[in-house]
Amino acid sequence: MSDVGSDEFDDERSKHGEYEGDRNEAGERHGVGKAVLPNGDIYQGQYENGRRHGQGTYRFKNGARYVGDYYQNVKHGQGTFYYPDGSKYEGSWVEELRQGHGVYTYPNGDTYDGEWLHHTRHGQGVYHYKETGSEYKGSWVNGKMESAGEYIHSNHRYKGNFVNNNPYGQGKYVFDTGCEQHGEYHQAEQDRAEGKWGELASTTVLRWIPKCITGLTPWTPAKDTSGGEKETASAEEGAEN
Repeated sequence: MSDVGSDEFDDERSKHGEYEGDRNEAGERHGVGKAVLPNGDIYQGQYENGRRHGQGTYRFKNGARYVGDYYQNVKHGQGTFYYPDGSKYEGSWVEELRQGHGVYTYPNGDTYDGEWLHHTRHGQGVYHYKETGSEYKGSWVNGKMESAGEYIHSNHRYKGNFVNNNPYGQGKYVFDTGCEQHGEYHQAEQDRAEGKWGELASTTVLRWIPKCITGLTPWTPAKDTSGGEKETASAEEGAEN
């Protein structure tokens, strides 16, 4: 579903659509007004020299709605988009695209709170799974979990590197019982039955290879030689800084 507002007929040259509101000396829409477009969309808010500019609300005929900033007829700045499927994005927009920091609430209740680039999760962010209460916190590249990240569950967490949404390489499980299990994840493709068009479909299989188990080192204040106090941390906590 497109979340781009209609520009068609949204000018005086077309002589179509309805508009009520302020105008400038040139007769252009300027100030505060309401436009009803021929396709059924409705915009109510600020205009500048004939274009949507400033704060406004754009209601799509399919039930979607955008409330926020406009710049020269495009969503740009801070705004909230309500989608017909019940999902919602609240955050930064750059030329019609989700970009910068924003929070997306999905139809199933999951949420992503983090950075966006070109409408896609990209940068640092936290994805929370409503059904399980688990969450992933770490790096995203083009919508996928990549590089350093952490899966956090109710009684343990996994920290390591991720490739294409899956853990890969060295990492460790940290348990609430007070121990850490270090190891490596390996990925291997396994052939499955022939697909719809006769080709062999494959799936990625993850294999965890444990190396060793160690205890946790708690946060404790420690005296340094200068007489002041400093904090010491476990390797887990130090790696997070």
